[in-house]
Amino acid sequence: MTKHKTIIIEDESLARDLVKNYLSSHKEVELIGEFSDGFSGLKAINELKPDIVFLDVQMPKLTGLELLELVDELPHVIFTTAYDEYAINAFDLNAIDYLLKPFSKERFDKALDKVFQKIGNNDSKGINQLKTQIEEKSVLDKIVVKSNNNIHVIPLSEINFIESEDDYVMIHTTNGKHLKHQTMKFYEENLNSMFIRIHRSYIVNINSINKIEKFGKDTYQVILKNGAGLKVSRSRYQELKKSLNF
Repeated sequence: MTKHKTIIIEDESLARDLVKNYLSSHKEVELIGEFSDGFSGLKAINELKPDIVFLDVQMPKLTGLELLELVDELPHVIFTTAYDEYAINAFDLNAIDYLLKPFSKERFDKALDKVFQKIGNNDSKGINQLKTQIEEKSVLDKIVVKSNNNIHVIPLSEINFIESEDDYVMIHTTNGKHLKHQTMKFYEENLNSMFIRIHRSYIVNINSINKIEKFGKDTYQVILKNGAGLKVSRSRYQELKKSLNF
């Protein structure tokens, strides 16, 4: 019998124990590891390449959805979650397997059976759509970026501005810059009120602005505290002045 390699990524020990207990009756599954945080879980997925992952959505420092964004090859995922009704509807809409805490053995077995049927089909579309839908209803408190083999968790307070780079954005921070595959529209809609879009190419942290000055006859630019100058579009100028009480 071919066994499906499986890992658990869950920050609550009782929840890990419950999944292990339920898995014990499934001889077709081989549990090869359990991890209590997103960083060790991410490393395990990339190195061990499991077939199935039980993944907690809400974990500190690195959430389950942020983890999946950084994975080299997506495994088959069963989410464990205590999310609200909106998020559960998003799981259902995208046909993603999930277990709503607290979950029964019967519900657990049903989710696992669905994954067994999917194994061999590496379609990640559902997970990516799910991530987008849930993020659209949340305000970001950090940005996670993968650069080579390094994971950077960037607090919003360290971001000076975000710059459009075709299908990517360049995140300029106090400690350097990071390229991320994401849209400007996403950040415009999901960053908090300390960030404002001043141009189609720039979203700026208000706390990083030193002054506004003229840049040509009828145009302006902001000068950041680090000396960078960013052009302000005419359509955004009045909104910027209002935000700065200028």
